[in-house]
Formats: sequence, structure tokens, C-alpha cells
Amino acid sequence: MIVLSTWNFGLPANKVAWQIVANNGTALDAVEHGVRHAEADPEVRSVGYGGMPDKDGIVTLDACIMDHYGNCGSVAYVKDIKHPVTLARRVMERTDHIMLVGEGASKFAESQGIMRDYLLTDDARTRWKKWKKTQDFQQVNWENHDTIGMIAMDGAGLFAGACTTSGLAWKMHGRVGDSPIIGSGLFVDGSVGAAVATGHGESIMKMCGSFLVVELMRNGATPMEACKAAARRIASTQPDWKKNQAGFLAMDIHGNVGGFSLRNGFQYAHSENGVHTLIDSEHLLPKEEHEVQST
Repeated sequence: MIVLSTWNFGLPANKVAWQIVANNGTALDAVEHGVRHAEADPEVRSVGYGGMPDKDGIVTLDACIMDHYGNCGSVAYVKDIKHPVTLARRVMERTDHIMLVGEGASKFAESQGIMRDYLLTDDARTRWKKWKKTQDFQQVNWENHDTIGMIAMDGAGLFAGACTTSGLAWKMHGRVGDSPIIGSGLFVDGSVGAAVATGHGESIMKMCGSFLVVELMRNGATPMEACKAAARRIASTQPDWKKNQAGFLAMDIHGNVGGFSLRNGFQYAHSENGVHTLIDSEHLLPKEEHEVQST
């Protein structure tokens, strides 16, 4: 049994997920409830309730979930739903569709008894008002557009993954990134393994990041080799890659794991045998050059 998730807020999320798999629960339940922890935490400023709004001061959320057999569900551009990952699971399990967006997703949530919540916290409103004075996108940093992506393998050897985010802070109203896109923010294939991506959504969407990682593993790459290759694909095809961050996290059916990013700073949480560890990933851009870029 192994649980992996992105960033430091993945540690408490992993602990929730671990309790489920450690008590013979499914990987699917584990990833849903694990990322729900981040969605409900107002201190996590890039996911769920604590998420930063778009440039119009509106919080919109995206999420997806996928199981061992390729079943998946997704929601995007959702307002006033604190737990979009649960809504995505309802789409997967209770409709013939994979993705619902906007008001249609919200109406479906109402039909499922999922109540609406006002999501703009006082902290988020204050930060948005401060940004409005300058509208300086240089104020956007990794803290306020980092997805939580989680993948897990349970005691039966079954995989599942989930991905949820409030997206890029101060984004254009209506913008959707990689997180709810199956194959970009998340991909699971029970015969191979699973992968999630985080960071600059547009960079990841351009190369179907998570799908690429899983396909590389299918063709013999280790999770680490696959994550490195995905990062290098961005660097070789996107001229502005040094301005952005993207991280990849993967696990194969043998329990091997890997994490790699474009630049310094990406961390992931690893849980195995009841031990929860936060790991600094390797990265492509040398730290010295990263520091120059950041000044």
C-alpha cells in the first residue's frame, strides 16, 4: 500500500488516505477523502475553500477522479461547491458522462444533494483586493496555483487517483487548467500505474503530461525516468519553460515511485508502511539559474 500526493499540504491529506487503505479500504475512497482534506482547509490557498479567486473575484474549482479500470469523472468551472472531487466521483458513478462544467455541474450537484457553499474567504478577498490595485501577475507564485494530485495503491493492488484545484490565482474568468483534464492532470491505468501533474496548467496541457508519464512507464521506463522525460519534453518544446513550474509524480504496479519538476521547490508526500515523508523532488533547472530567474 502506497499513497503519494503533491506539495506539503499532501502530508495531512495522505494521513487521511492512509487510514482508509490501512483499514482495508479502497484506493478510490482513499484518494477522494484524502484530497477532500485539502479542499476543506482554508489555509490551502490553491485548492477548494481556501482557493484564490479569478480576476473578477470569483472562486471557481476544477477536479477529477479515476479508478484502476479507467473509469473517470471530472468537473470544471464549478462555483460554490466546496468538494468538487466528490462531485467528479458522482459524475463518474451516476452519469453516462465523464465531464460536467459550470452551471450544469452545479445543477447536477443539487440533484445529488450536494449543498452550495460560499467559497471566498476573508483572506482570499483581502489578497484579491490588494492584487486589484496593481493587477501585477508577477504576484502569482507557486503557492497560489498548486494543485493537489493524489495517487494510491491499496491492499488489493488496485490504483486510483484524484486531482483538485482552484486554479491560477487572478486567472481570466472561465479559465480551466490541466487539473480536471483526464490525461493532463491525472491518468490511471491499472495495468501500468498512475501519474499526476501540478504547476502551470497550460504547460502540462500542451503535452498531455500525466498520460505521457504512464505511457512511458508502459514502454519500460521507471516512474522517475518517466517523470524526468515529461519535464524534458516541456523544456524541449516550450520556449518559455524556464518561466514556469511543472511537477510530475508517478507510481507503477511494482510500487516504484518517482517525482521530478522543471525547477526547484516541488515537494511530494510519500506514505508507506504507516510512515509519512515529505520529499524534495529533483528538478531540471539548476538551482543557481532558478535563483537568478527569481530575482
